[in-house]
Amino acid sequence: MKFTRFGIWIILLCALAVPSAKAQIAGISSLSILDMSLNSRSNALGMDYLSVSDNDFSLTLDNPALIGDWINNNASLNFTTAFEKANYGSLAYGLKTNRLGAFAIGFRFFNYGRFHGYDEEEVSMGDFFAADYVLSVGWGMAIDSNFSFGVNFKPVYSNYDGYTAFAVAFDLAGNYCSDDKLFSATLMARNIGKQVVIFDETFEKVPFELTAALSYKLKNAPFRLFLNLTELQKWNLRYEDALNPTSSTDPFTGVVTTQSKGTVFLDNLARHLQVGVELSVKKVFYARLGYNYRQMKEVQSFGNFNAGGFSFGFGLNVKGFDFCYSRNNYHYGQAPNFITITTDLNRFFKKIK
Repeated sequence: MKFTRFGIWIILLCALAVPSAKAQIAGISSLSILDMSLNSRSNALGMDYLSVSDNDFSLTLDNPALIGDWINNNASLNFTTAFEKANYGSLAYGLKTNRLGAFAIGFRFFNYGRFHGYDEEEVSMGDFFAADYVLSVGWGMAIDSNFSFGVNFKPVYSNYDGYTAFAVAFDLAGNYCSDDKLFSATLMARNIGKQVVIFDETFEKVPFELTAALSYKLKNAPFRLFLNLTELQKWNLRYEDALNPTSSTDPFTGVVTTQSKGTVFLDNLARHLQVGVELSVKKVFYARLGYNYRQMKEVQSFGNFNAGGFSFGFGLNVKGFDFCYSRNNYHYGQAPNFITITTDLNRFFKKIK
């Protein structure tokens, strides 16, 4: 009976996702804030979101299927220093109601910084700012002790020097967790939605993605392994880079050498995978390492190996506060630093009483 109910829900999830999947091209959208994970733990492992049932409230903003009654009065703060003067972050709060269930309410922003404006004749028009804002309202419910599901409602507002745009997106997610809490898996349709108000007569595609996440805690070792399967709605994630071509032409014979079908298949397969590992020391100190092959390939220069795609971080649980730091090499030369602070406010409310 458990499988039947969950299976029906998964079929419904995929059916709702299909219309968006047909119109999507991976990685092409101005609404990129919807694709960004602000959570330090996720970024340390090089992933967009995680499937872990260990009551980490900071994960619920990206994975609504993890929302449960336990989140009541939990709070988290994320902040990231990006390139140049850009920065982004989020605030989230967990709330449990008697009738409607549990909610994770969050606000995230991306401040692109200050820019100098000029007209077509290069006359200064003063400075202006550009930013994106997202309100996230997540709701989750447990079907039984193993299965749960959740939904995120995410209205997006963009303001670039007086030009505004507005979009609405949803996340639908289902999660399975084993009885011993060692294994967890999530299937999610992210960013199902549409742009409502446009900048300049052009509707941008909301970055839809069908994705899955798994984690497994080794029973007799302090390690948890992570695997994410991304962009499942689109197989071919390769593209031709003029500076790093996949084929070559002999200048004397004119013979074109291309990659074999096996190489192309494995390269495409690897672009869908994100892997990571987490070391836990008595649930007080955590060390994390992740690798994203697609990210590495997209910042690769002339076929040379680089640190792009690698990520790392650590966490510390002290006196009811979880402090997490991570660094993810999104770019060949620079990497953002992610900071997350999470706490359960119930302990402070009890002291006040």
